[in-house]
Amino acid sequence: MTWFESFILGVVQGLTEFLPISSSAHLRLTAVAAGWPDPGAAFTAVAQIGTEVAVLVYFRKDIVRIVRAWSRSVVDKEARRDLDARIGWLVIVGSLPIGVLGLTLKDYIEGPFRNLQLIAFSLIVLGIVLGVADRMATRATERAERGGGRHRAVKPLKDLEHLTVRDGILYGFCQALALIPGMSRSGSTITGGLFLGYNRAAAARYSFLLAIPAVLASGALELTAIGDEGGHVSWGPTILATIVSGLVGYAVIAWFMKFISTRSFLPFVIYRVALGTALLVLIWVGVLDPYAGGPSH
Repeated sequence: MTWFESFILGVVQGLTEFLPISSSAHLRLTAVAAGWPDPGAAFTAVAQIGTEVAVLVYFRKDIVRIVRAWSRSVVDKEARRDLDARIGWLVIVGSLPIGVLGLTLKDYIEGPFRNLQLIAFSLIVLGIVLGVADRMATRATERAERGGGRHRAVKPLKDLEHLTVRDGILYGFCQALALIPGMSRSGSTITGGLFLGYNRAAAARYSFLLAIPAVLASGALELTAIGDEGGHVSWGPTILATIVSGLVGYAVIAWFMKFISTRSFLPFVIYRVALGTALLVLIWVGVLDPYAGGPSH
């Protein structure tokens, strides 16, 4: 991998990690479009450390508060009633599904899951499901603003203060879907949050917090795979991509949180379905090999 390739892939990682469009799929597709080798699951995992540092910086006040409250709750049962302590525990519990499945399915993640046809279907399917969830959230908001009609009380969409153990675990299983490139970590968890009745901002916020342990652990586990003999990804370009992804990612978080406070996810839904459909067409007419750029190509 050249320095130029790593810079471009770092920009792509930063632009797409927090949007519900799948950063791993876009890293794979960028390499295919440019005629580069597949950067691989190890490079993707390590580059994501950069964007996760952006999360740590952007939500630093929240994270410090959560860590302090969680630390107190370890020895003080009464402290576990605190919202921040509860979020801390649920982030840990919610990280277990992707941790267990990530280790169990490691060989598939590094091989068959990177098939472009699977990525295309993943983009389309989650795009449609996200569209349905987003429409439900929009209708719930509209009903709440109208007062729910004459004889009916309407539940407002939930904030993180309503987060329960059940919801935290369900969020975790939704996040595990991101092991398949094309599904998207933020897209899967935000979709799950919308179906659970959370508002867009709360769903996105918890999605970003929940990703911290999983992404940092995944990146740490893959560190030894960088620079392996016979591999095309070396340490220098990987570090550059990680730094670039963090800088770009911070700007994207700031923009995205403002965007969803007033807008729906419809543009991302349309983009996912259109990109997935275009990929399938290119594969079916023979322009693209599903394993293009990969080790089996």
